[in-house]
Amino acid sequence: MDATTDKDPLVQEQIYNALCYLGESEPEEILHSCDEYLRQHDKLAYPHRVIILKAMETVVKNNIANLEKSTAKEVIRDWQQAASSVLVAVGQRFINKVMEEVLTKFQPGILPHYFIVQTFANLSVSNGELTAHLLHAQLLVSIG
Repeated sequence: MDATTDKDPLVQEQIYNALCYLGESEPEEILHSCDEYLRQHDKLAYPHRVIILKAMETVVKNNIANLEKSTAKEVIRDWQQAASSVLVAVGQRFINKVMEEVLTKFQPGILPHYFIVQTFANLSVSNGELTAHLLHAQLLVSIG
């Protein structure tokens, strides 16, 4: 998986394809390996993290019927946490675009998913005053 940091898009695609291929025969092993790799490399740049997350997504989608319930729950939670972290990392440079997308997940009268709230909170913490005006407006909509 270290090859995901290669700048050549063909190498990155080969890594993605290899993970997906291996995930067909050993989905739980690949999911756990990807999860462990992401945990050990928590400073991995988001473009490279996305390759692994996309492979995990594909493996889960293609093998959801074969996964044990405990594995599926664990992987889905870990995947959501990793995806949230990617959005926060991207938000450090493109806060308006990321906040715009996250804010679409807040609907009046509907309790948002836990990871949406967590992502929103982490974006707010990492970007301070840039999100303060959006927070006020969004809280008014959410409470609405």
